[in-house]
Amino acid sequence: MSMPAARKHRPRRRLLTAATALTGLVAVLLSAPSGAQAAETLVSQNKPATASSSEWAGTPASAAVDGDNGTRWSSAFAAAQWFQVDLGAPTAVSRVAINWEGAYAKAFTIQLSTDGSAYTQAYATTTGTGGAQSIPISGTARYVRINLTQRALDIYGYSFWEFQVFSGGGTTTPGARLLSYAKPARASTEQNDVNCNPCTADKAFDNDPASRWATSSTNGWVDPGWIQVDLGATAQVSQVVLQWDPAYAKAYQIQVSADATNWTSIYSTTTGDGLKDVINATGTGRYVRMYGTARSSAYGYSLWEFSVYGTGGNPVDPPAKPADPTFPATRLVFADEFNGAAGSKPDTAKWTYDPGVPQNGEVQYYTPNSENASMNGSGSLVIQARKQDYEGRQYTSARMNTSNKFHVQYGKVEARIKVPKGNGLWPAFWMMGADFLNGRPWPYNGEIDIMEVLGRNTSEAYSTLHAPAYNGAGGYGQKYATVDLSQDYHVWAVEWDSKGMRFLLDNREVFYAAKDTVENTRGPWIYDHQFYVILNLAVGGDFPGPIDATTPFPSQMLVDYVHVYQ
Repeated sequence: MSMPAARKHRPRRRLLTAATALTGLVAVLLSAPSGAQAAETLVSQNKPATASSSEWAGTPASAAVDGDNGTRWSSAFAAAQWFQVDLGAPTAVSRVAINWEGAYAKAFTIQLSTDGSAYTQAYATTTGTGGAQSIPISGTARYVRINLTQRALDIYGYSFWEFQVFSGGGTTTPGARLLSYAKPARASTEQNDVNCNPCTADKAFDNDPASRWATSSTNGWVDPGWIQVDLGATAQVSQVVLQWDPAYAKAYQIQVSADATNWTSIYSTTTGDGLKDVINATGTGRYVRMYGTARSSAYGYSLWEFSVYGTGGNPVDPPAKPADPTFPATRLVFADEFNGAAGSKPDTAKWTYDPGVPQNGEVQYYTPNSENASMNGSGSLVIQARKQDYEGRQYTSARMNTSNKFHVQYGKVEARIKVPKGNGLWPAFWMMGADFLNGRPWPYNGEIDIMEVLGRNTSEAYSTLHAPAYNGAGGYGQKYATVDLSQDYHVWAVEWDSKGMRFLLDNREVFYAAKDTVENTRGPWIYDHQFYVILNLAVGGDFPGPIDATTPFPSQMLVDYVHVYQ
């Protein structure tokens, strides 16, 4: 149940070393580590490539391994296709990066072979979304093949600008750790106004990906612009990770200093492209600075996070995150079976009514009344939308949540639900970041939409994430076709840990949001904290559209159970 507003980010990512900035879909490390990581090696560029077909002579297989994002391979207009690169010798491979053209694959597998005859599967998906994909794999191969089986655009074939295979990327600096958390920070200027309050330098070092530093909107939209951190003592720096806001640097340096006066550059680039930069550069100093010399736009500079890794310094450990669950998770930590007597209200030890006027252009009033939310005596909660005058509105419904009763970080969150059919109806099962209750505004708290269905087409559903950098119509998610969901109960779930979220419908994966992919194609991942569960049935609004004379009232969203496992 997203709130309106959106801004979209282009899908690009960079891994950067002190010596070079790779072109094309550049090499990357797949997550901000607890220790520094070695640079990966691109092992596929200009190696022999073959394919099942080519659309025409101008799009040969070789064009996808030439390091040029202006050339591409494209296939014949058929569903069953493949592309393969010969690395020349058996190689320990760690990742495949694909920069898709518009004709991407929804379903494909990646296979490895040492002899070009016997292949093993290293990765598979049926929910590909195109753009820039970074896929971790593990194995030894001379031949790396992608088998393409379902097109996003049925009238075309498949096409990508670059298909890159990488090797390496393990930890290389013993004892390396995060050195910059909660350390004193300074910047050339800071923004602290109605549009960004506060966006001070310390926000880039607070390990909170939903807060940021920005240069002042009154005198900071100039070059140069900089931000620095005091590590507390001399440190041996081995890696810097920058998570950029759209106001990123095209040209900048990473510098170190012993005294915050005399600076030495350990990395520089003039081709910065924003989002997440993982910079493997070494140097010694107490102070580390990002020194920007060319902005990407008319605005200033802004970073969600600036993380420095290495040894030495005087580090402070950030709060520990809970351990990741092992899926399938089996330890039940919350359950409501809704087995109360007919007409009885939900358990107030578990649920809070959330009455009032909604957002998103909806027309109902959410009431605390049992006629809008009560048990039916047959094992289900009934959330009912009614045509009814109430508090100046002509329609009523219910919204209820577990706020201040049950909060959770990581696990499997599931509900068995039957949705209503009708124009303008909008049932939802979702979660909000619990810091919303302490005053952090949406979307900075984060929103996880496990299920949304629009009553006008109950053969489709949506699972979506919302954050400061991607929200509203620009949320990160998936629409998926299914059976008519209004005809029976169905189980929606999310399996959520520190690496991502796997969304399920009737135990079938419909969408996977990888933390690494989100950070490197859309913006910060802001879901590593506690959330609470919400159930509601909206009427009308920006997303489902208006009700009309055919919309049935009353309409019911039936919930058989809600379970949370860890």
